[in-house]
Amino acid sequence: MKRTFAAVAVAGIAAGCLVMPSAAAAPATGFTPAPIHWGDCTTSKLEAAGAQCGFLAVPLDYADPGGAKISLAVSRVEHKTARSQGVMLVNPGGPGASGLGLSVLGRSVPDHAGDAYDWIGFDPRGVGSSRPALSCDPNHFRYDRPPYVPATPRLEQSWLDLSKSYAAACAKNGALLQHLKTTDVAQDMESLRKALGEEQINYYGFSYGTYLGQVYATLYPQRVRRMVLDSSVDPRDVWYRANLNQDVAFNRNIKIYFAWLARYDSVYHLGATEDAVERLWYGQLAALTTDPAGGLIGGDEWTDVFLQAGYYRSGWVKLADAFADWVHEGKWQDLKSLYDATGKGGDNGFAAYLGVQCTDVQWPVNWDRWRLDNWSAYLRAPFETWGNAWFNAPCLFWPAEAGTPVTVDGSKVAGALLIDETLDAATPYAGSLEVRRLFPHASLIAEPGGTTHADSLSGDACVDDQVADYLAKGELPARKPGDHADTTCAPLPDPVPAGASAAKASG
Repeated sequence: MKRTFAAVAVAGIAAGCLVMPSAAAAPATGFTPAPIHWGDCTTSKLEAAGAQCGFLAVPLDYADPGGAKISLAVSRVEHKTARSQGVMLVNPGGPGASGLGLSVLGRSVPDHAGDAYDWIGFDPRGVGSSRPALSCDPNHFRYDRPPYVPATPRLEQSWLDLSKSYAAACAKNGALLQHLKTTDVAQDMESLRKALGEEQINYYGFSYGTYLGQVYATLYPQRVRRMVLDSSVDPRDVWYRANLNQDVAFNRNIKIYFAWLARYDSVYHLGATEDAVERLWYGQLAALTTDPAGGLIGGDEWTDVFLQAGYYRSGWVKLADAFADWVHEGKWQDLKSLYDATGKGGDNGFAAYLGVQCTDVQWPVNWDRWRLDNWSAYLRAPFETWGNAWFNAPCLFWPAEAGTPVTVDGSKVAGALLIDETLDAATPYAGSLEVRRLFPHASLIAEPGGTTHADSLSGDACVDDQVADYLAKGELPARKPGDHADTTCAPLPDPVPAGASAAKASG
């Protein structure tokens, strides 16, 4: 369930184990943070934006505010107007994605509507430049791993062993592993509000960041001024069921991509129909599983590369070029570059992802349940199911106690702007409808037929102009009766490859 601004992504009922949510009572607020000492940033993007950087000291355990402290990396791009609209905290998703660089997001808001805010990026606890940063086993995502589909007991056991080994390696992070829940991060946001000297915050969250926003708004509703949630997590499905739902949605989206490739068969020569392209793709998967390209890109890496087509249409052409170059010329180097760009080898991000997912809520503890659910999903959705299962399997063995998620309740929040494409696979559209129900003063912008995940402020004027109106004046699309979006925008069009005929490009 990741959204990476550079890229990488998903309360209550987990399959096989019913978890009763806790009441939405705000945690104790006895901690008063020290002010942040701002200085220069070290990345060129933040330097170019005139950002300032610093660290916020927060308790490792908010139940012991006088105990051990950890440090969160924070960045700030200050407002450029005579009158400030306050601070805008931003989270890119993941969980486990770095948000330090997102203080530049305000530049993407049309009509300079972002200029009146202080944009605050931060790396959540354990992530990126925050201290300490999680690390478990940097070699876990080595090239040419065992095939994802556990077609034999030996393959299944090899993945269980790898998952158990990774979880065991994570134990070296000590007490930090016990305090990585979304509720901990929400309390960090409250500490950040205090350190910035603000009575309220504004918030912009993508993907998992929408769940963080939901939790913060539930615990501290009086502290929320304006909130934008792009591609909302369904709080009913955190987290086991959410991943199974993703499997079905990504399988649908890869078929949409195969149909796009077929549409441009004159360019790529990969098949003139969706079925033909699909047969070719799975044929390559089987071949690479036994004979990895360059000795590196096996079936798992092949799947991971093309998973990006289910997230973002903006990368469809580059993926198609690599697919065609491999099939027709045997060129594998671009496949390796695309795999490396997925971030799959990033140990910190993966460890932090699991640190949240495995402890927000108890996952099923019996592998038999996982096996049954994932084989059932695989029969309907073979593309991503087992890759996703093994991505999360360390939760079976996680060396930290799981908690109980809050019951999300946005009824006390004055307003929020929700955005989602209706064929979003990482956070299926049903989640945005559910969040709209839970936030009765929110409005939802839907993009019917769109498959891209979390892409507001990416050039769709219909969406972005409404974001600007909300940030500038607090204006939301009129809330309509019923269980549906309040307004719609056409998603950005599918990309057109160079050399495509005008007839094909027009559909």
